[in-house]
Amino acid sequence: MNLLLAYVVYFVARIAFLLENLNLYPNLSFSHLAELFRGGLMFDTSAVLYTNALWVVMVLFPLHLKETAGWHRICRWLFVVVNTLALAVNLVDAVYFRYAMRRTTTTIFQEFENEGNLGDIFLTEAVSHWYFFLLAALTGWALWKFYFTPALKQKWWRYDLTMLLSLLAFVPFCVAGMRGGWTRDIRPITISNANNYCDRPTETGIVLNTPFSLIRTIGKNNFEVITYYNNKQELEAVFNPIHTPQPTHPFVKKNVVVIIIESFGREYIGAYNRHVPGYDGFTPFTDSLIANGALTYRYSYCNGRKSIDGMPSILSSIPMFVEPFFLSPYSVNDVSGLADCLNRKGYETAFFHGAERGSMGFMAFARATKFKDYYGREDFVADPRTRGDLDYDGWWGISDEPFMQYMCQKMSEMQQPFMTALFTLSSHHPFRVPDAYKDVFKEENPDMPVYKVIRYTDMALQHFFASARKQPWFQNTIFAITSDHTNMPKLPQYGTDLGGFCSPVIFYDPSGEMGSGMVDAIAQQTDIMPTILEHLGYDEPYVTFGLDLLTTPPDSTWAVNYLNGVYQYVKHGHVLQFDGQQVRAVYSLTDSLMQHNLLQSQKPQETEKAQWTQMERELKAIIQQYMERMTENRLIPGK
Repeated sequence: MNLLLAYVVYFVARIAFLLENLNLYPNLSFSHLAELFRGGLMFDTSAVLYTNALWVVMVLFPLHLKETAGWHRICRWLFVVVNTLALAVNLVDAVYFRYAMRRTTTTIFQEFENEGNLGDIFLTEAVSHWYFFLLAALTGWALWKFYFTPALKQKWWRYDLTMLLSLLAFVPFCVAGMRGGWTRDIRPITISNANNYCDRPTETGIVLNTPFSLIRTIGKNNFEVITYYNNKQELEAVFNPIHTPQPTHPFVKKNVVVIIIESFGREYIGAYNRHVPGYDGFTPFTDSLIANGALTYRYSYCNGRKSIDGMPSILSSIPMFVEPFFLSPYSVNDVSGLADCLNRKGYETAFFHGAERGSMGFMAFARATKFKDYYGREDFVADPRTRGDLDYDGWWGISDEPFMQYMCQKMSEMQQPFMTALFTLSSHHPFRVPDAYKDVFKEENPDMPVYKVIRYTDMALQHFFASARKQPWFQNTIFAITSDHTNMPKLPQYGTDLGGFCSPVIFYDPSGEMGSGMVDAIAQQTDIMPTILEHLGYDEPYVTFGLDLLTTPPDSTWAVNYLNGVYQYVKHGHVLQFDGQQVRAVYSLTDSLMQHNLLQSQKPQETEKAQWTQMERELKAIIQQYMERMTENRLIPGK
């Protein structure tokens, strides 16, 4: 009976999750929702049995002496505390899910292990989600109130026999429930099994629960090599990440500045949304840059959903598959990147991030990819030209506007040619602008606090370019602007499986040599490195999971990302979803709400079928190359 109470707790958590994230699931039918809840029951069973295993042993262990009021009081407390905590973890993840678009796993502890401000952020969210605290308190009270304490008065031999048989009978049920099935042919269920019940990868958030996701990823290495191609030559003919350049001109020593803006999704940029009636976006400067000399792409995507995903994608052309590889056992792999390549050409290289050194693991990444210098909050504060910690935002680090000005000053002190990368931080939760701008960038929509900080960071970018234009190095510099990932969606087309990856890829060359305008092609973060290197005339081999956007025909451009066990491959005007074994869906890029799975809704033409088949072959080759090279430490040429 008490275990039934635990199931009720998980049911309540799932309802709370769904209500909190209802805007992410606008077209759920009742029948499909019932199927998702049915699938969730299997994962709830596993989580309930894992988390209540100690309580079960304490209750069923055949020891007559334990039948005292004190023992059962301990059992009651254990049951109530464990299951209330399970609810609390689920409720916290209900809030966090909209940012990561997946249930939390154990990698979160590595991702935020160097952050000292998480307590303040948690308290801020707690205030705005006070109703979850009330729900947890009421649920804990209900568990205590309805907990059933058995009153067993059998003779010792009958009692011991009853408990022993009950425990023995429960063990196989417990093992089967934890594994997700009864037969020996069934492998223990993992997070990816949630896709068996889902039409979209985002729906795994409804099926899964957070305790299960945490438990099943403890000490796990999720990089599994699946051999789609037994022949190495065939594999490399379909996709080979080793790129050997054939430059058509001598190497040009232009400066390179990569600007990674926190949460700067395409949704917030007006230039990408002119087709939306009455929608101007929140980035007037970025819009003007795109309209006056910048080069960008209509269908541009990030390769992951977290900051730690974006860094390798942008600066090393390595996408995120399954888990961020810098949080995996392969984080010590030899890895190259834009800084390493340009170091070989005599560049000065530096990474800038306004947070404390070590924050988010960025400094470790910068060092691994051979950035020569790193500038963080401590360096900003120590520089007498700045206002020091007066520009600290109270949460993450130095606010974007002063830190961008600091970066501009430091670049003017560097010897040309130089390559720098900036990771901004102001447009991050809890979405607060500096006090001096509170009356300038006001709350426009209480449900979308990200709007005001996007406006602030766009202004900071404008001021950065105003200062940079005055510097002697400006005309000889290539700027690449993108985001680490997207954030809170409001427009429905950005809340879909693919819409959650819509990030800008913008190149700005003041000399005009890279071209300009909105190109009707596909782009991704992993294209930034090869595009810059090829444009400069780089002549040494390097590893890239992207391509040169300047010379690749638009119909040959592509993008790939991974969401909750499903790979998404964008090419030829379609997005193909593949779970590692089979193609689950194909959508047209013009179907912005992803409502019509072409595998189900119509008979495709032969040319379309041929394209989809080729897309599947290419995606399999990309996955196999990624997994083999990751697990065999072959992320640099010559390995």
